[in-house]
Amino acid sequence: MEFPDLGEHCSEKTCKRLDFLPMRCDACQEIFCKDHITYANHKCTSSYKKDIQVPVCPLCDTPIPVKRGEMPDIKVGEHIDRDCKSDPAQRKRKIFTNKCSKGGCKQKEMIRVTCDQCRLNYCLKHRHPLDHDCKTDGKPLSKSGCLSPQEQEDLALAQALAASEEEYRRQQQRQQGRDSKQSTCSLS
Repeated sequence: MEFPDLGEHCSEKTCKRLDFLPMRCDACQEIFCKDHITYANHKCTSSYKKDIQVPVCPLCDTPIPVKRGEMPDIKVGEHIDRDCKSDPAQRKRKIFTNKCSKGGCKQKEMIRVTCDQCRLNYCLKHRHPLDHDCKTDGKPLSKSGCLSPQEQEDLALAQALAASEEEYRRQQQRQQGRDSKQSTCSLS
């Protein structure tokens, strides 16, 4: 014996079971039986309001905050490109670090492209002096003015060593001159 006025029918189109303990979906507010109450089982169109999952970065295992209505994949991708602290993400970001020195150009290159005249870094489009309005008037800068401190120290050491060797040769020549003069003198 059934009691049609007691309980409610499941809202799932394929079920319509009369349930004496019906449950209301907290997202779409429809009535379902125990078999169809989950969002997945009744294909709830409003599940995004309640079924919030926080995506986790696959590289650093950090939870990524995502606002309602935003695509989690896009937010995880942005995190990897900007904030991720993992080694692969940081290596990916550091590939293009050589920014063009031409005003207004935001191009970055994988390798340094240095102008021979002004010694600044440029992109492939602006690498020639005429393309970046080089300020040296076509006169190349001397390379001696661009020595690193280590190179300057090495140069000073080489010059001091050369001067020391020259002084040693002069002393040897003077000594030989004295010895030869003494051998020609005879005392009687």
